[in-house]
Amino acid sequence: MPIDYKKNQVLFREIVGVEEAEGLLEFLHKRPAAKIDFGGCTHLHPANLQVLMAAKIRIAVWPKDANMCFWLKSALQPEK
Repeated sequence: MPIDYKKNQVLFREIVGVEEAEGLLEFLHKRPAAKIDFGGCTHLHPANLQVLMAAKIRIAVWPKDANMCFWLKSALQPEK
């Protein structure tokens, strides 16, 4: 399963496709304090990125891949 939902954490694993966006939105709507773990993620469909951007969710673990990490940080971390 590309996304594992825990009590207050979302674990992204390998390839997370467009099919997961609706479930992610529902989970984050119910648990706005949830944290995201990208540690095992290798690809994220932009639909999921849009959900995360709208939710302004907190990231606990960034991806290991430097390019993906840069891409996600530029989209999910507000400018200071």
